[in-house]
Amino acid sequence: MAEIKLEVIKEAALTNNCPECFNQGLKLSFFQKHSYGKFIHKTTNEVTSELECKKCGTKIYPVTWTPDIERVFEYYQKMAIPQKSAIKFTGLFYIIALVLIAVVGIGVYFLLQGSLLQ
Repeated sequence: MAEIKLEVIKEAALTNNCPECFNQGLKLSFFQKHSYGKFIHKTTNEVTSELECKKCGTKIYPVTWTPDIERVFEYYQKMAIPQKSAIKFTGLFYIIALVLIAVVGIGVYFLLQGSLLQ
């Protein structure tokens, strides 16, 4: 089973007021989805964001955003550049591939040797 992690690509401290407690301490984070398996490490283009108040600890959803928060969010969203989507194979994948190639090669060798002796 693949393990899915959200890795931080950009964090920013905002000075906008929190809609819940009216404190000026918000943290905006952008995450990129990474999937780690036994054979591959896959990076996707999927980017998510989270806005959280530092004082009261509540997550602020887009429904309660003010126009100022939306403007700042759009600015930082342009600055959050994700890594390109890619698939990287692990060492275990290469070891298993080499062992399978060796087994097939040995099998073909013995088949050819057996047919030449007859």
